[in-house]
Amino acid sequence: MDSTTGHVTHRHGHYKELIARAAQVGPMTTAVAHPCDESSLLGAVDAAKAGLIVPVLVGPSARIAAAAKTAGVDLAGIEIVDTPHSVASAAKAVELVRQGHTVLMMKGSLHSDELLEAITAHDTGLRTGRRISHVFIMDVPSYSEPLFVTDAAVNIFPDLDDKHDIVQNAVDLHVGLGLGRPRVAVLSAVETVTTRIPSTIEAAALCKMAERGQITGCDIDGPLALDNAISPEAARIKGIVSPVAGRAQILVVPDLEAGNMLAKNLSFMAGADAAGIVLGARVPVILTSRADTLKTRLASCAVAVLYAQARLREPKLGG
Repeated sequence: MDSTTGHVTHRHGHYKELIARAAQVGPMTTAVAHPCDESSLLGAVDAAKAGLIVPVLVGPSARIAAAAKTAGVDLAGIEIVDTPHSVASAAKAVELVRQGHTVLMMKGSLHSDELLEAITAHDTGLRTGRRISHVFIMDVPSYSEPLFVTDAAVNIFPDLDDKHDIVQNAVDLHVGLGLGRPRVAVLSAVETVTTRIPSTIEAAALCKMAERGQITGCDIDGPLALDNAISPEAARIKGIVSPVAGRAQILVVPDLEAGNMLAKNLSFMAGADAAGIVLGARVPVILTSRADTLKTRLASCAVAVLYAQARLREPKLGG
């Protein structure tokens, strides 16, 4: 226990288990969209070395070769699909998935919006009945289990219908990773419902939707402020009694701004690692950042592999 904060300190260990389990599944073919810088190329190559993916590099072959030379990477034996630019790389990566040539996707050095535009294209994309959403799977040193934060990267100001899918996508991921029935906290600034803070009304509506079977597979509570979502003591002081309060496993944020600040706060001030994945498409999409460590990149790939395997085994899983 940290004597200065009173919080129990845990070692980073959640990713190690996920990576080990994914390696046992075996590598999955992965379309890597536009890996034209050292960081994104190394992410794909390192994941291949770890036995998680078989990368298919989609992008301008000359730029990929130049990035490989800079990184000191040998691309012998790795398939490269030549494209003229990033927009074409995204479209081709999606096409490879649609053709069944690859079963996962991974973002390279192109902008996230370019990749998401190709994924969500009506006639040529990878749409399903679900809203596309992002989940950070965070390994927080002071928290005893993986902490999911959603959505902090895709949906800027989601409405209630969007949040329904955001919640269900995250729940299905939690279950698909073998982590069991999750406890979901729908966050706001306060834990009481008030018209002055619309996110509290949406949180209450999501809870009622779960009661009516519109959201399944989880225990959900909200609105909850962050403190009483993750701190048993804060929940006790506020008199909040629920299966979720004080021990949430999934944090559903009001909007992207709040989620982005929460995730980066956990990363840069609490020393958390943050693996990322996009859900709601036909296949999981590995979304990494230039600031990611090797362990975080591998964890993102591991999450995608495990979830893809679960979806193949359990066709009813969404997202």
